[in-house]
Amino acid sequence: MPVITVHGPKMSKEQKAELVKSFTEIAGKIMNIPTQAFTILIEEMERENVGVGGVLLADREK
Repeated sequence: MPVITVHGPKMSKEQKAELVKSFTEIAGKIMNIPTQAFTILIEEMERENVGVGGVLLADREK
């Protein structure tokens, strides 16, 4: 059973559904594995819990 883990920002339920569908379809095609075998894990990260270059993302200019 292939597992795909995605770490990213907060997303709506609709965005998550689209992401899961797309990743599953593409990975299944590339790996030649039935889509039913895939598990997708989404880990949402708050900007205040991620630092890049010594600075929290929440403190960086957008």
